Amino acid sequence: MRKNLLLSVLCVFAFAKAITAQTSEKAKQYKVKTVAFYNLENLFDIEDDPTINDEASPIMEMAEGLRADVYQKKLTSMARVIRKIGADVSQSAPSIVGVCEVENRKVLEDLVNHPLLIEFDYGIEHYDSPDRRGIDTGMLYKKSDFKVLNSDSRELIIYDKSSGKRKYTRDQLVVTGELEGDKISFIVNHWPSRSGGEQKSRPGRVAAAALNKKIVDSLHSVDAMSKIVIMGDLNDDPTNDSVLVTLNAQKDREDVRPQMIYNPYIQMLKDGFATTFYRDAGFVFDQIMFTYPLLNEANQEGYRYYNANVFNPSFMTNKRGRWKNTTLRSFADGGFTGGFSDHFPVYVYLVKEITDADDMKVSSGK
Repeated sequence: MRKNLLLSVLCVFAFAKAITAQTSEKAKQYKVKTVAFYNLENLFDIEDDPTINDEASPIMEMAEGLRADVYQKKLTSMARVIRKIGADVSQSAPSIVGVCEVENRKVLEDLVNHPLLIEFDYGIEHYDSPDRRGIDTGMLYKKSDFKVLNSDSRELIIYDKSSGKRKYTRDQLVVTGELEGDKISFIVNHWPSRSGGEQKSRPGRVAAAALNKKIVDSLHSVDAMSKIVIMGDLNDDPTNDSVLVTLNAQKDREDVRPQMIYNPYIQMLKDGFATTFYRDAGFVFDQIMFTYPLLNEANQEGYRYYNANVFNPSFMTNKRGRWKNTTLRSFADGGFTGGFSDHFPVYVYLVKEITDADDMKVSSGK
């Protein structure tokens, strides 16, 4: 964990140095936007929905008299984290936040209207998924930064190999819009879990990756130079076949060509980062990838990728015991811990050089 924190600090210092780098003529200035993804770990409301198995959520398993207070504390924990992601450089909360493990639109409305987030005026994109527990994906966006052009929910249809019955899981959220006039599509994912073991459950994640690839290909069929961001809790590392083979995500920038995908989290896994933990092992299940035009530094029009990070400050980690330096999750041993999530958020910086003489101030994106 110390290594992770040190690398994060070095990335921030390197970034700060880069965006104020002097040329022979004048200092370049950039607009900086943060794009993040966060697994909110069972953000469920306190109402029983008879159409889904929300009774299995940690908050609904608590005594009824405790639920309202725990729900508000959970919202506060989530809001506290979101407003801080990337803010040391962008000077504001993220422009885009993909989320998963949310029960419905209501919990997202409660989240964006929390006192810690309401000033950012987040909009919401969300669809109910057929997942048995009722957990969905969603996307929050600053209305001042991002204009939604269209959105859709793509159904992932998979079957249990033994019984032949359908396994109901999360849809994939696809949102296309303009980030200050720059057209970008976002695919928000929560791929099937490893329940039953990695090998047995692997086909579900390969199928999820294939659906992602189909979505990317369809966007490229309309515009071969589409800017596309893939984000989510994939329940696979970036070196698993679902990502490395099915999506054909690339580790090295120089290997990425038009209509290909770059995944900076392949290197971050090799560098020792982790976004979630299980039985003393760390994994990078949470990732953000993107297509060639966001990587192409020669293209100075619109936003482009600068660097990728894991948001893992000390206040979000366990301080002692067996799980020291791992994620300080919200729920454990049948109760609320006062923590955050069993996943660290991930985020990337997108930058755009300021060329308009009337706009020579780095945008905070508020």
